[in-house]
Amino acid sequence: MKFLKYPFIIIWRIWFYILVFCTVVILSPVLLVLTSSDRYYHQLFWVVRNIWATVILYGMGFIPRIKREQQMEKGKSYVLIANHTSMTDIMLMLRASPNPFVFVGKQELAKIPIFGFFYKRACILVDRNNVKSRTAVYERAQQKLDKGLSVCIFPEGGVPDEEIYLDEFKDGAFRLAIAYQIPVIPMTFADNKKRFSYTFLSGSPGKMRAVVHSFIPTTGLTTDDRSALKAKSKEVIYNQLKEFNGK
Repeated sequence: MKFLKYPFIIIWRIWFYILVFCTVVILSPVLLVLTSSDRYYHQLFWVVRNIWATVILYGMGFIPRIKREQQMEKGKSYVLIANHTSMTDIMLMLRASPNPFVFVGKQELAKIPIFGFFYKRACILVDRNNVKSRTAVYERAQQKLDKGLSVCIFPEGGVPDEEIYLDEFKDGAFRLAIAYQIPVIPMTFADNKKRFSYTFLSGSPGKMRAVVHSFIPTTGLTTDDRSALKAKSKEVIYNQLKEFNGK
């Protein structure tokens, strides 16, 4: 019986890529204008959050259910982090944050036709194998933070193996938060791995639960506190994952 589902899963999976491609193509005139200057970034974020991400999530049958333990202040900057297991993490993060933010993302995604063109104009790209590239992230992040934007980093880095419950966190997000004395906002995405993992013949429509946890302040912290901040942030996400999964 399981094999009878495969044709439907394949069609549904292909539909995801069609949605991503078509929405970018349709919105491309607007995106071209809004990515031409940083002064349009708030409008760009609105379009990407409320149209692009929303169309893809609901078009795939994913229903976001977002619980907020604390509300973001308008105009205030944060470092946003979450567990990272699916391409849909990008869309759910956009729905989870009403405050405009900039993704720090993999440089390789810029190679995707059309999508990559706008991706590299709107995001902070990093080559994780290049020290200079990782250093440059801080300079570009500072420019965004100075404009009142937030920054989103998935601290696990790349999407981990599906057998890994929660991978080790890298330092970048926590170095940045401490350097600019801005709060870290941990988020837990409960269902993205089950709904749309990197295993092609898997997944299903349904709820996508997320928890926006209470903010972790960094005021007064120094680089010596980086490891403790990282451990605390990971513990928050890990404990919520265990609760979601009944462990």
